[in-house]
Amino acid sequence: MATNLVRFETGDGPRWGVVAGAEIAPLTGDYLSTAALIEHGEADWREARERSPHIALSSARILSPVTTPCRLYCQGANYRQHMIESGMDPDAKLFNMFFTKADASVCSASEAVHRPAHVRLLDYEVELALVFRRPITSPVTVKRESLADYVFAITIANDLSARDVQLPQTQFFKGKSYRGFCPLGPWLTVLERDEFAGLDDLALELDVNGAPRQRDTTANLVFKPAETISELSTFANIAPGDVLLTGTPSGCALRAPPPSVRRLLQLLPEHVLWKLFLKAQARRPQYLQPGDRISARIHSRDGAIDLGEQTTGILGS
Repeated sequence: MATNLVRFETGDGPRWGVVAGAEIAPLTGDYLSTAALIEHGEADWREARERSPHIALSSARILSPVTTPCRLYCQGANYRQHMIESGMDPDAKLFNMFFTKADASVCSASEAVHRPAHVRLLDYEVELALVFRRPITSPVTVKRESLADYVFAITIANDLSARDVQLPQTQFFKGKSYRGFCPLGPWLTVLERDEFAGLDDLALELDVNGAPRQRDTTANLVFKPAETISELSTFANIAPGDVLLTGTPSGCALRAPPPSVRRLLQLLPEHVLWKLFLKAQARRPQYLQPGDRISARIHSRDGAIDLGEQTTGILGS
C-alpha cells in the first residue's frame, strides 16, 4: 500500500508524518532533510502507519517534502501531444531533452508565488516528479523491474516558467528558476515495489481558476523513467533526495507556431523574430496573472495512488 509522507509544522519546528485521510500520524524521529528520512526513517514511517493519527492536516502548515540543497533535473517535451504541438515527432525519439532548475525555486504545495516584475508570460507545467533513493555516481542501466531500487517516492511538481526570459534569452535555467517557481508536494508518495507498474498510468490534471488546462496520463510519456535515469546517469551525479521532473503534458499557455510558419520566421532578423513572438504570446489569455489560482493533481484511476493536490496562488511583485 502506498504511503504518503508529509513534512509539516504546528509551531514546534518541521516534522515528518504519515497522512491518513485528513489527519497525520507523526514520526517519532527527527529527520533534518529528505535524504535523512530516506536513509534512516523507513522503520519509523512504517511503524507510524499502524498508529492512529491525531494531528489534523488542516491545522498544520504543510512544507515542501523536498528539502534543499538538492538537485532538480528536468525533462522537456516528453508527452506525445506536447511534442506534436512543439513540431516534434514523438515516434522518432531523436533525443531526450534535459535541463535543470535552481533549488532556490523549491516551495511548498500551498505557497503563493510572486511573479517577478519584469515577467509577463508566466506559464504553468504540471509534472510527475521522482525523488531519488540512492546515490548514483557512475552510469547505471535501470530496468522497469529495478526502478524501485533508485526511486524512493513520487510527488507533484509545477515547473513554472517565465517564457519571455526562457525563450528570447535562451535561458532555460534562469527562466525556470525564480524563487517559488517549483512548488513540490504536498507530500511524498512512497510506492511498494509491486506498485511501481502504476507509474505507467497516472492521471495528471491542472486547472487555473477552476478551468481545466492540462489533462493527460503518464501512459503518454515518450521517454519512460527507467530509460531516462539510465541516460541521466551517464552525465550527472545523483544523491538521495534529488528530484527528476519528467515533463509536462500539452495545454500550457505557450503556443509555438506551426513548423511551416517557424521556417519563415527563421528568415527574419532575430530581434524582429522575438518581437513578433512576444507580441503574439501576449495576446494569449492563458498566461498566469496576479490573482490567479492553480490547482494540480496526480492520481491513479482507482485511487490507490493519490499524490494530493497543489493549490498555488499567483501574486504580483
